[in-house]
Amino acid sequence: LDVSMDPQNYFYTCLVSLWLHRFYIYSSLALGISVWICIQCFANKTRRKKCNGNPASAEETEGKLVNGYATSKAKEVYVAGVKIFYGSQTGTAKRFAESLAEAVISLNLSAEVINMGDYDPDDSLTEETTSRNICVFLVATYTDGQPTESAAWFCKWLEEAVSDFRFGKMYLRGLRYAVFGLGNSVYVDHYNTVGRNIDRWLWMLSASRIMTRAEGDCNVAQSRHGSIEADFEAWKTKFLSRLQALCKGEKKPCSGKCKKGKCKSQGKQSKESSDHGHGTSEYVNAEAEEFFETTSEEESDAEKAGDANSVIDVEDLGEIMSHVKKVKVLLASTEDMMVLSFVLGGALGFSSRFLPHQNSYKLIGSHSGVKLCRWTKSMLRGRGGCYKHTFYGIESHRCMEATPSLACANKCVFCWRHHTNPVGTEWRWKMDQPEMILQEAIENHQNMIKQFKGVSGVKADRLEEAMTAKHCALSLVGEPIMYPEINRFLKLLHQQNISSFLVTNAQFPQEIRNLEPVTQLYVSVDASTKESLKKIDRPLFKDFWQRFLDSLMALSEKQQRTVYRLTLVKAWNVDELKAYAELVSLGKPDFIEVKGVTYCGESSASNLTMANVPWHEEVVHFVQELADLIPDYEIACEHEHSNCLLIAHKKFKINGEWCTWINYDRFQELAQDYERSGGAKTFTAADYMAKTPHWALFGAKERGFDPLDIRYQRKNKTKDVSGC
Repeated sequence: LDVSMDPQNYFYTCLVSLWLHRFYIYSSLALGISVWICIQCFANKTRRKKCNGNPASAEETEGKLVNGYATSKAKEVYVAGVKIFYGSQTGTAKRFAESLAEAVISLNLSAEVINMGDYDPDDSLTEETTSRNICVFLVATYTDGQPTESAAWFCKWLEEAVSDFRFGKMYLRGLRYAVFGLGNSVYVDHYNTVGRNIDRWLWMLSASRIMTRAEGDCNVAQSRHGSIEADFEAWKTKFLSRLQALCKGEKKPCSGKCKKGKCKSQGKQSKESSDHGHGTSEYVNAEAEEFFETTSEEESDAEKAGDANSVIDVEDLGEIMSHVKKVKVLLASTEDMMVLSFVLGGALGFSSRFLPHQNSYKLIGSHSGVKLCRWTKSMLRGRGGCYKHTFYGIESHRCMEATPSLACANKCVFCWRHHTNPVGTEWRWKMDQPEMILQEAIENHQNMIKQFKGVSGVKADRLEEAMTAKHCALSLVGEPIMYPEINRFLKLLHQQNISSFLVTNAQFPQEIRNLEPVTQLYVSVDASTKESLKKIDRPLFKDFWQRFLDSLMALSEKQQRTVYRLTLVKAWNVDELKAYAELVSLGKPDFIEVKGVTYCGESSASNLTMANVPWHEEVVHFVQELADLIPDYEIACEHEHSNCLLIAHKKFKINGEWCTWINYDRFQELAQDYERSGGAKTFTAADYMAKTPHWALFGAKERGFDPLDIRYQRKNKTKDVSGC
């Protein structure tokens, strides 16, 4: 620097020198970092080559210093073993399972072969979400599209778990699986339906498939590889290859679009956390299935023509959006057709396609249905009965849940059918005869019971008893009392020694007055004021409140057992105690059932959430306060695991002992005498009551659970909102 230059130039010169100095320092630092990164990259590349591409081995070589000594990281186990489930009738699937197990063992992995008939998914399947096992399902399909006898219960459980709100959509998240179906393409309408269904149900419960479902064909002419054995061997080879990749830590299967030896899927693993992440709409319903899945582990001719794979890459999403739109249109048209079939009086034929089959209804004729209650299944396995067993002594495993009218005059916010049934204020449909309805209801019920033969935990004596229905809960869905021939239907039930529990929504007072004797007649009292009833039940009748009051007055005229059914919805109807007490004085019921609302999952038809579900202690508190306002009544029974209590009139307390149970044989005798006499020989509720056991009473240590059974708690269950 020249000190003789003027001060201003001197200052600028110093500033430039400082900048150059800093630039030199930063450039040197950047160069050093670049060299260090290159060295590290080269070292990592060398290390991967030495480890043959095994990430776990690479981790072992990295190590760290502990107390001056080098230690290796523990090798991560990506696959603990393989569980091979089979459902076989002729032995083919079993033979394939044993063959696959031998091949897996040769890879130094454990393998377990499991007969699906000996496996209880309710108890064990969730354990596979954290076991690091791979589950393989080898399942055969009968010619009629049904599973084999050994796989029937497993399939039934999966189907119902998909729609059961108690399980949740993420119930099997973490379970990894593969499916190989065995079928015969001669029966084209039912070809490999069991394998497809299991694949779909597992996917809907958030399990992750490790590879596309494959299918073996017994029809040699159509078999991809010449025989079903060859189909299986081809799939087995690919499965073992995929299994080895998983053992090395690879998370995503090959997309099937490899070019020039470079697999595109390897570079996309960071874009996808799991196979389940793509294709959210893949299994919207069975009708939409064709748009989203392949029928084989290999690329079919249809795929080559441009169809979508079951595993969808991000780059491919645009190509399938048109398919998604088609599915939405299909769903919308399905709902329209469901309503239309009712409006036209059954002229279109009310098929299961138009009812939410995921709820496991069995349709009867054009307006009736039957379903197997979950408490029936529970009692078959010795896991306890429903609240009617505790309160009234029904045998839950012998109870048939049905309805002669799927239509209803209300759209209740807590309806567990999510309003998939039609609504109306009068009967406008083609009427089926009650004889046909009852016969098909019993046949369908028996067929559903038969599926429990051989199921793990089912008691043989109860299974045999269950084949003969002893009770009928006319509460499945809709408004049974709308059916014009409801009295003939009730008489037919009683003629077959089947007791009747009929539920009405208190909108048809004249029909209540016209009813013949019923074992027990219910009226749903979901609110105690006009405003809250409109908000909760959302009735179709404009004069709904007067109809509601008239129905309660009609109930007071009945001589047989009558019940108010109160459903508590927190923040909606739990603060109307005095109004409820006034309604009790109006209808004078024999019993009052108070139950916390059951949350049935999200629905566009209701804004109900889990926040509206009261805890059992809150229900108890409500009942205690209500009982204090109605002096002729006391709390009699409790069923904790249904979140339900029973208030009974004191006339059922004989010599200090409650008699809320029913003498069903005596009722049938009285009903027959009534019919023979043309209605002249009447009877009352007091004529067929029976003593209530101690364990069913409020305050008992059993809290309403039958000590003859063993209570089952679902794993990871946070809040018991179950009930029927």
